[in-house]
Amino acid sequence: MATIGVVGLGAMGSRIARRLAEAGNELVVWNRDPTRSEPFVAAGAVAAPTPAEVARRVEAVITMVADPPALAAVTEGADGVVAGVGEGTTVIQTSTVGPDSVERLASLLPDDALLDAPVLGSLSEVESGTLNVFVGGPTDLVARWNPLLSTLGTVLNVGAVGAGTAAKLVANTTLVGVIGVLGEALVLADGLGLSREAAFDVLSKTALAGQAERRREAVETGDYQPRFALYLARKDADLILDAAAKSGTELRLTKGARDWLADAEAAGLGDADYSAVLARILEGARAASQEASSER
Repeated sequence: MATIGVVGLGAMGSRIARRLAEAGNELVVWNRDPTRSEPFVAAGAVAAPTPAEVARRVEAVITMVADPPALAAVTEGADGVVAGVGEGTTVIQTSTVGPDSVERLASLLPDDALLDAPVLGSLSEVESGTLNVFVGGPTDLVARWNPLLSTLGTVLNVGAVGAGTAAKLVANTTLVGVIGVLGEALVLADGLGLSREAAFDVLSKTALAGQAERRREAVETGDYQPRFALYLARKDADLILDAAAKSGTELRLTKGARDWLADAEAAGLGDADYSAVLARILEGARAASQEASSER
């Protein structure tokens, strides 16, 4: 067991911290809203006043924040994680950010001090220890922290620093793409007069079968239980498209999926589950159909 820091105690970070504590690790925690640290302090953790102080007190510090600006805010400056990193301390970056953010963080840290380890999965997966952890970093550092990361789920070593983030963006390309295609398939079914029940029966015979079944109840009830916030999915789509543009890669389908997510966010669904984009796609189609009918 080790002394581990966790910086960022939001929905994912708090669950990561809890799972690590349950595995017997000693925790030092920090969150922008200090009240989020209180349950961990009550359970025996130490709350540090700054991310830098977290890093000074631990063997490894895990960062789990929402986006690139948040990562910069907790890692840079006099109070940031980097300022507190000493010899032998490892920074384990688990947030979904872009390649530029990881490259910048690596440039600020000593050599072989960073693991780029974003996680794939949401609340239930972190609670059950079934996340997929895409790790990029030096082989010896990956081996050193593999037992700790295995507490969170399955560890996949994908290469050097930066490869973990690349892997996460590749994975999330499928996430945003599939939900968009599912929504458009349902819209087409509506437009062609196919009943919703028949549409789901048809989709059950396609490559979307699992996703269609998983989302069917939410579509039918309009209750999209939050697991992964839609605004975060839109942020990830932006990161994917930015990384693709910088690499000279064209992603037409992902751009369409991103546009649907942005439209849903603008309609006030940003804090809902990302699958609520289905509601926006279906509502948009109905509105367009009604407008067309009124013009006839």
